[in-house]
Amino acid sequence: MIGNDVDIGSNVVILGDIKIGDGAIIGAGTVIVKNVEAGSVVVGNPARVIRRASTPVVINKS
Repeated sequence: MIGNDVDIGSNVVILGDIKIGDGAIIGAGTVIVKNVEAGSVVVGNPARVIRRASTPVVINKS
């Protein structure tokens, strides 16, 4: 399940029954093997959290 206002980069692989919280940002080429908390920024293979926001991050998509 992918939450609201999630930004997923190119070539991301999501393995299994994964939940991605609202406002999460997934970097390009990331491999997701565990749930991602709301407002987290994750990158890498396997994914690792590089930042957590106290409130979900919203990107202005104009």
